[in-house]
Amino acid sequence: MVSLSYWEIKEWFSNIDYTIIGSGIVGLNCALQLRNRFPKAKIVILEKGILPQGASTKNAGFACFGSISELVKDLQNHSEEEVVHLVKKRWKGLQLLRQNLGDSNIDFQANKGFELFNNAELYEVCLAQKQYINSLLTPIFKAPVFSEHQNSFNFQNIEENYIVNQFEGQIDTGKMMQQLVKKVQAAGIKIINNITVHQIEELTNSVSVTTDLIEFKARKVCIATNGFSKDLIEENVVPARAQVLITKPIRNLHIKGTFHLDEGYYYFRNIDDRILLGGGRNLDFKTEETTSFELTDLVQSKLEELLKTTILPNTTVEIAYRWSGIMGVGNQKKSIVKRISENVYCGVRLGGMGVAIGSLVGKELADLI
Repeated sequence: MVSLSYWEIKEWFSNIDYTIIGSGIVGLNCALQLRNRFPKAKIVILEKGILPQGASTKNAGFACFGSISELVKDLQNHSEEEVVHLVKKRWKGLQLLRQNLGDSNIDFQANKGFELFNNAELYEVCLAQKQYINSLLTPIFKAPVFSEHQNSFNFQNIEENYIVNQFEGQIDTGKMMQQLVKKVQAAGIKIINNITVHQIEELTNSVSVTTDLIEFKARKVCIATNGFSKDLIEENVVPARAQVLITKPIRNLHIKGTFHLDEGYYYFRNIDDRILLGGGRNLDFKTEETTSFELTDLVQSKLEELLKTTILPNTTVEIAYRWSGIMGVGNQKKSIVKRISENVYCGVRLGGMGVAIGSLVGKELADLI
């Protein structure tokens, strides 16, 4: 362990009321809600990366609540009531995010969402279910969510028409996280980066937190590590890696909105006149159930193929960056927000919907205490 001074221990690791593990969208929102509830409390956030390590700074910035094919599939494994509840929470979470940070601060744009189909059978199923799903969601949105639209962006090797979600939007992920960190720091909440928590242990009236830097105590601990939560707790959360690439700027890029393909396993958008494209974990689910940030040739090759054959078939593009993020998924879409023991709580399993529900899950986590 690194040797810490008396001053460092006194200021950063002593008399802590609330320790939050994970400085992503859930952890930061949890901290802000704790500050609202307990204005004089000492709150410390621990983050193992130099930036949030999971998916909060690595996602595609979709302000979405489920494409039509995702909802059709969800209805095969969940009741109508459960699916409507999921969408309602995602929509509520998105409104909370916008309200807390302001649309201009996160570059929110309501440019609609478009689902593309390279499978005629799936397209026909979704088209047949469109009216039914719209009726399910009418109590939330007061208007039809999904409609049919012609292929105005000239994508190739897909069905002639899209299914459009008129309520979907997009944000700038980097700006979102910067604004959250700014608010947290302004509230007098400490964020300690590059520190890994190895163990938490419930004591009589506190929790012992063992890290690679120091062992200390806190009155309460909130775990907000999503796909990494199995390192600390036994809950039904499986890590799911999402690989992404982004091109160099493309002149006269006409694509506008957020786009889903193959039941949402692929997704892309225009950001700063570049195509951001991610997905592909369905090519090898088992390999992508990992907390490793490595990239694979299988997925990256497929993403490049989609760029060349479907998205920009007549355009020469160069790849600028590649990265991956770690989500937390499970056999149910509902997030896990619960009290684990007397002084330990968790808010995990966001199911790839962190932008949508992260603000709400963080608030709910804080409100458990």
